[in-house]
Amino acid sequence: MLVKLFGCYLRLILLLTLFTCASVYAADNDWLNVKVNGINGALAQNVNAYLGDMPTSAIHRRAYLFSVKDKVEQALQSMGYYHGKISQQIQQTKKGPWYLTLSVTPGPVTKIQWVDVNFSPEMQHDPVFTKWLLSVKMKPGDALNQGTYEAVKNELLTLALSRGYFDAHYSRSEILVNRDLNTAQISLDFDSGKRYRIGDISFEGDTLEDGFLDRLIPFKPHSKYNANKLSKLNQRLLATGYFANIKVIPQMDQAQDQQIPIKVELADKPGNSFQIGIGADIGGNTTKPFDPRYRVTWKTPQINRYGHSQETTFEWSKDQPKFLTTYTIPLTHPLNDQLKIRMGILREQYGLTQSYNSNDHQFDNTGHLESTKRLFGVLRQQSLKHKWLLGYSVESIKESYTQSEIDYDPTFYLFGMSLQKTVRGDNSFDPKWGYQQIYSLDYADPALGSATRLARLQAKFKWIHTFFTKHRIVTRLDLGINYANDSDLALIPPSLRYFAGGDQSIRGYSYHELGPYIDYNAADGNISRQVIGGRYLAVGSFEYQYYLTPTWRVAAFVDAGNAFDKNQFEPIVSVGGGIHWISPIGPIKLDLGVGLKNTEFQHRSWRLHLTMGSDL
Repeated sequence: MLVKLFGCYLRLILLLTLFTCASVYAADNDWLNVKVNGINGALAQNVNAYLGDMPTSAIHRRAYLFSVKDKVEQALQSMGYYHGKISQQIQQTKKGPWYLTLSVTPGPVTKIQWVDVNFSPEMQHDPVFTKWLLSVKMKPGDALNQGTYEAVKNELLTLALSRGYFDAHYSRSEILVNRDLNTAQISLDFDSGKRYRIGDISFEGDTLEDGFLDRLIPFKPHSKYNANKLSKLNQRLLATGYFANIKVIPQMDQAQDQQIPIKVELADKPGNSFQIGIGADIGGNTTKPFDPRYRVTWKTPQINRYGHSQETTFEWSKDQPKFLTTYTIPLTHPLNDQLKIRMGILREQYGLTQSYNSNDHQFDNTGHLESTKRLFGVLRQQSLKHKWLLGYSVESIKESYTQSEIDYDPTFYLFGMSLQKTVRGDNSFDPKWGYQQIYSLDYADPALGSATRLARLQAKFKWIHTFFTKHRIVTRLDLGINYANDSDLALIPPSLRYFAGGDQSIRGYSYHELGPYIDYNAADGNISRQVIGGRYLAVGSFEYQYYLTPTWRVAAFVDAGNAFDKNQFEPIVSVGGGIHWISPIGPIKLDLGVGLKNTEFQHRSWRLHLTMGSDL
């Protein structure tokens, strides 16, 4: 049965193939059927293109037949075949369509003998044209193709216009064909004229203070015109988040002395916007296998004429409500130098808490290590050369939590510095390659008001690369160290300790579920234990992704590592796979992770992770 099905399937493919090929060489309608023999491939497609639409009446049919041979000759010559032979047979009928059969013998093809491209003197000093010349797809020895010839001419003219040579024109453009030798000589003399410069730039439609947007101009005044410079200006204006519509318009009709003024038309975004998000944490390894989450984000892109903005997020789940607001003040540059003031109240759940059940002789899940954090911080971020971003901050944290049935509420004043760099191969939500590296250092000291001395170092790395179009690799590594006295570890709040687990850590486990634990005697007399986090972190991941289509891919991954204390490293490994949709708003990923090792708290944990957003 399988053999028969395969045979039917093969015959169907052959029939479809024959039908597809015939459609390249033949065309028909109610008045005329046309079949072309003797040629195939690109040449046949070109002939069909020159033949054009089929006749729609008897009068049109006579005109079509009168010119059909000339059209085929033109099609052949446009691709370098000047010795083609064409014969035609017409079968006339009293009713129904006539039948036209064209037999074409293309003959030898004409080869390019040489290509001579001459630039005017000013263009000779522009390295962009030298680079273009090396990439021209028209070389000596190639078959002559007038379509390629016209494309090359248009490429050069388009490039010249994008570089500001608005008076550019061809003083000579010709193909000399020697039909006896089947050779062609191509000559292009291109006179660019003078290169224009960018004139004054005016902004219209914004409500910012005078001169504010001038800081976003990415080139010097009256620099040489380049369309990429204007595109970069458009990108910077878009990145501010202030504007709903941006038009950067070169005013060619007002050019004087090779200076082109630029008008930028702007339309502000609405004063306030709200975004609503709904999600869920799904799995079988915590006290709640299904945990819905709701999020509302309120944004004010421009508060005043100085470009201040704010973003406030309210997130609710039954045990983890959160409120965080960030107020942003541009300093010396609207994008490259910003002061961010943050404050919020966040309730988080970390590792599990378990109590020993003497009846069943096992530990039962009773809850989590929970903390309520109140924070206020000031952060300054500055863009450096080579895409580095420098940040330094002061942050006040007061965190309340209960550990081993003892209540804590330490206060920390953290002085931090961070350095990060992100390189993307493209500006899409799904970059084909790129990397990210983040380094941070935070320090707290009792002399400065903190509960204990703490030095916190972190490093994060991510690398992405796509091989052979469809094969994509994503790797990451997260490292962390807390330096503190052993006797003061309990005073370090959970938000400053290290935990593992979650879609950005070890999949197959819930967020912040993994880490060192302690045993203690509870007030009810039972033995309890609680995951409290560690002073070290080492987590890595390797993921292979394969594109089924440009917008769908499948993935397989291995995550490994853990949070740990001195001499207590117990690596956790999980494996899994998923399916990803590259949506217009970013990749949406559904991954299933399965733990390979039983722990004191879990037995072969599994978990579904639904995430959205770019890898970089």
